[in-house]
Amino acid sequence: MYRIIYAITWVPCWLLFRILLRLQVSGLENVPAGGAVIAPNHQSFWDIPLVGIVLRQRRVHFMAKSELFDQPVFAWIIRSLLAFPVKRGAPDRSAIRHAIEQLSAGDLVTIFPEGTRSKTGALGAPEAGLSLIAAKADVPVIPVAIYGTRQIFSSNCFLPSVRIHFAEPVRVSDLPCAESGARVDIGSVVMKKIALILSQDRKMQK
Repeated sequence: MYRIIYAITWVPCWLLFRILLRLQVSGLENVPAGGAVIAPNHQSFWDIPLVGIVLRQRRVHFMAKSELFDQPVFAWIIRSLLAFPVKRGAPDRSAIRHAIEQLSAGDLVTIFPEGTRSKTGALGAPEAGLSLIAAKADVPVIPVAIYGTRQIFSSNCFLPSVRIHFAEPVRVSDLPCAESGARVDIGSVVMKKIALILSQDRKMQK
């Protein structure tokens, strides 16, 4: 069922991003062959299908807020596309366990470090879930910078140019320790890398 639903949704999404939105992709060589966390900034609902079509050769699971699963038909569709629910506001052991299982099986799991979409376009602070899952699964985290999805079908820029860049992997075990002895939070490292990439992208587009 995953393959059928994916094939049905992939074609129109591919046409939208590749043809109408002039999608530019870079850094795919940084995505390893085994399990890894894909960690993009979150500007729009369109971020989810974007990651899915770019990584179409891999099984990509998506951590999504539990409210999206309240409607049975929509829940069935997104579950068929490998989305799984997470309860926000507190550690969700079931979601964490599911993510680790998929990572251990060699799949990719997409986790938005900010935990929710940005209403202003500014990058938000990272939630704790990314660090916890990355540490327990002992897999690399790929910071992903997405630019342009927030403007899709907006009044200001109906069909913007969309860009996505996959940065070099980061591992919890490779991060330095602070003076307190605690390891530097990988979520903060990821968001800083994304901020740097977006800043460089804006300068290049001027």
